[in-house]
Amino acid sequence: MIPATLPLMILRFLFPIALSLASFCAKAESPLVIAHRGASGYVPEHTLEAKAMAHAMGVDFLEQDIVLSKDDVPVVLHDTQIDTVTDVASQFPDRKREDGRYYALDFTLAELKQLRVTERFDSKTGKPVYPTRFPGGKGRFEIVSLEEELEFIEALNQSTGRNVGIYPEIKKPKWHRDQGHDISPLVLSILEKFGYRSKEDACFLQCFEIAEVKRIREDLGWNGRLVMLLSGGGKGKDGTDFPHLRTRAGLQEISAIVDGIGPSIGSVISGKSPGDRQITDLVKHAHAVNLVVHPYTLRADDLQKTVNSADDLMDLLFREAGVDGLFTDFPDVTVEWIDEQE
Repeated sequence: MIPATLPLMILRFLFPIALSLASFCAKAESPLVIAHRGASGYVPEHTLEAKAMAHAMGVDFLEQDIVLSKDDVPVVLHDTQIDTVTDVASQFPDRKREDGRYYALDFTLAELKQLRVTERFDSKTGKPVYPTRFPGGKGRFEIVSLEEELEFIEALNQSTGRNVGIYPEIKKPKWHRDQGHDISPLVLSILEKFGYRSKEDACFLQCFEIAEVKRIREDLGWNGRLVMLLSGGGKGKDGTDFPHLRTRAGLQEISAIVDGIGPSIGSVISGKSPGDRQITDLVKHAHAVNLVVHPYTLRADDLQKTVNSADDLMDLLFREAGVDGLFTDFPDVTVEWIDEQE
């Protein structure tokens, strides 16, 4: 005869197991692979070709750094200056500013379209920043507007049946305003046009300036996911206090505004060599206030001094530190590592 208390005994036995399995499944969720400027380790950064290559490699998100043209068109470029990734100096030699640099803000979109995008190089020496990457001067690549890129990603998602997200960064909003241009409302309008409005949409919007992050959320009404980028150094030129924001108190403060942080890898793994490296408390403190952590940047050809290899770096970030995603110049390397773990 079965005791009446047997079902209760079984439940008491199984319940802890169920909780453990649920916890394991939650921890086993794959971290996000974020293509840093596209597959920029292989093709010139922020070109549609770099985005297409990263998309085909199986990434979760594609990054767009955004600056303005003279006619207030958001364009996808990492820097406000354009002389380290284009042939602007030879095409428009008289258009440089007093500091000797050429700025996207001084050119209309039509003029920017005339430029040839190349692999990043030192504007003073002409030498490539990453010598083993795509040869400078080869191929034909162009600057694209934010709208053009979002149309391209939308079409790729449709043709492949995937839903690769976007990860735009508003570059130097204070500098733009000082120059008489307001970049954030223009970017938000385009994101709205393409259906990026809420936290359910596949979009993270990021910025390095705390005042602008607050403005985007509170004054401009952005309801989507928002990420506070964290420099590994001291205060920013706009006054953002990065050392404070990296503390437990600073993370607590911004958790009311943002959904995550984007720190430098050096803020997650400290040290000067593999022998003295340590995992900092940054990720732990961020997770304690429900912030996701997406550090930057894995460069397989320019690794941090604290690691022995790209695999070593990902072991530290994903297994030991527990980050939720990673910006990478080499998306295939990160996708392959995650696939092997699963």
